[in-house]
Amino acid sequence: MAKKSKGNRVQVILECTEHKNSGQPGTSRYITVKNKKNTPERMELKKFNPILKKVTVHKEIK
Repeated sequence: MAKKSKGNRVQVILECTEHKNSGQPGTSRYITVKNKKNTPERMELKKFNPILKKVTVHKEIK
């Protein structure tokens, strides 16, 4: 069950950019929250990809 958002905080999904191009099966995704007022553009974070076994850039998806 998802938490209720308070105000400007929204839940976003981060997906690995390198994994899509590698051709390997599966996906690496993380769920986090952000404040839409402070960061209106899409987020980019470096997160660990367990399938590729390294830290990669994860971008926010719709």
